[in-house]
Amino acid sequence: MPESTAPSEVFQERLRTAREARELSQGELAQRARLQASAVSHFETGTRKPSFDNLKRLADALKVTTDYLLGRAAEMEATAASADRLHRHYSGLSTEYQEMADDFIQMLAQKAQKKKDVGEQ
Repeated sequence: MPESTAPSEVFQERLRTAREARELSQGELAQRARLQASAVSHFETGTRKPSFDNLKRLADALKVTTDYLLGRAAEMEATAASADRLHRHYSGLSTEYQEMADDFIQMLAQKAQKKKDVGEQ
């Protein structure tokens, strides 16, 4: 988002983007967040601003962080939720498979770093 974008406009855009990425209508998001559909519409158009409680409900329903919705984080996905999911899978593996997973993750990280290095040149 450009630096000149007002924080409230960032919220409106991020809310709409996250909702559309989850393929939810305003009504479906409202239902998941236990809000009125008209409230989601007002938040997306900027005619109303959510309370802290409603901001948290929206973030939870969309599985994003409040920081993402407020423009304080660039990534939409909730890192903690992803880490929890990975940990659950990893802890269920045998020691042998954990070592294989470690090797695979290290290989992916190296590949990503090489790709990043090539892109910077």
